Amino acid sequence: MESHGAVLPYPRTKGIILVLIAAIFWGVSGTVAQFLFHRQGFSTGWLVVVRLLISGSGLLFFAQTVGKQNIWSIWKNKQEIFQLVIFGIIGMLGVQYTYFAAIEHGNAATATVLQYLAPVMIACYLCFKSKALPTKQESIAIILALTGTFLLVTKGDIHSLAISVPGFIWGILSAFALAFYTLYPGGLLTKWGSLITVGWGMIIGGIGFSFIHPPWKFQGTWSFSSFMAVVFVVIFGTLIAFYCYMESMKYIRASEASLLACAEPLSAAFLAVAWLHVSFSPAEWFGSFAIIATIFILSTVKR
Repeated sequence: MESHGAVLPYPRTKGIILVLIAAIFWGVSGTVAQFLFHRQGFSTGWLVVVRLLISGSGLLFFAQTVGKQNIWSIWKNKQEIFQLVIFGIIGMLGVQYTYFAAIEHGNAATATVLQYLAPVMIACYLCFKSKALPTKQESIAIILALTGTFLLVTKGDIHSLAISVPGFIWGILSAFALAFYTLYPGGLLTKWGSLITVGWGMIIGGIGFSFIHPPWKFQGTWSFSSFMAVVFVVIFGTLIAFYCYMESMKYIRASEASLLACAEPLSAAFLAVAWLHVSFSPAEWFGSFAIIATIFILSTVKR
């Protein structure tokens, strides 16, 4: 949702604060998920199913009660039902599972930064779709993304890997999933809005994945800290973060919101280093900033 015309200073400040809260909660939730995987023995499958089902139900409840929207109307059109199922299974479940799997096999900092390759993948796709060569800005972004990925994965040493192969593969798949998740549901979002589309996408993805990994099949260690970590990932890292992000676009432009959301990988990286003592070399920091810089560059491209 683009904001048109003049934006008053106070509402604009409110929008900036809201999107920063969303980005930080997203980034922190990735590091909290790493704590659950690496130190409490939780499985990716269980956390993904629980997050999707609870968060999806919460978003639909909010749309029905606060937004006064009819959450069932979307099920009347067969074509839209098909699109919604594809979005839920491939888009929503895909982006959630690949991201958490990248964290489980690597760390939250690297996984979050690798996922931010998605805008570059989207730019490449749009170039291919429009049968046009990349613009100067797009070319610079692609070079920065490749350089950043190389530094992030190798720490600048071509003969070694800084992360595990599964962690790298899941991270790249997470970027592809995020690109699909961003591009595919455009029509649904325009007609039904983000709360209903994303809410049902989460429910569909959660129910579908429940056949593979039922939520009642749990592994890990329950404690007060692990319980609070799950609550944070589901409530703060999903429901509240998503609401704040969508609310922010009432006060600032969507392009500005996407730029400010770059606080997500930075918060994930800083917290992973400070709290979980993840080793992050200067080369990895430089690679991370190179990938994040692509967002700023691509924001100037009109395509």
